[in-house]
Amino acid sequence: ADIPVIPDLEEVQEEELAMQVAAPPSVQVNRVLTYHDLDKDLMKYAAFQTLDGEVDLKLLTKVLAPEHDLREDDVSWNWDHLFTEVSSELVTEWDLGHSEREE
Repeated sequence: ADIPVIPDLEEVQEEELAMQVAAPPSVQVNRVLTYHDLDKDLMKYAAFQTLDGEVDLKLLTKVLAPEHDLREDDVSWNWDHLFTEVSSELVTEWDLGHSEREE
């Protein structure tokens, strides 16, 4: 019942292809656009001023917040401190709500 079988050449080739990994694409990046460049392009090109040719985005692009208003300094979080702070705020809110119900 255990007769050895000689594999076909096609089966061996399929197994070899399955074990191969494609090389990642190489992309050459000359320059990364800044927020300022993107803002200029947004106002410059009419394609960005309408959505699906129906919705006018000019009003939206006029009121978008500038980059310097959106930048925030990185703040590191300490899990223990953050947990203590949030839990104490929740307990304080619960106590206020509980005392208001008793009154």
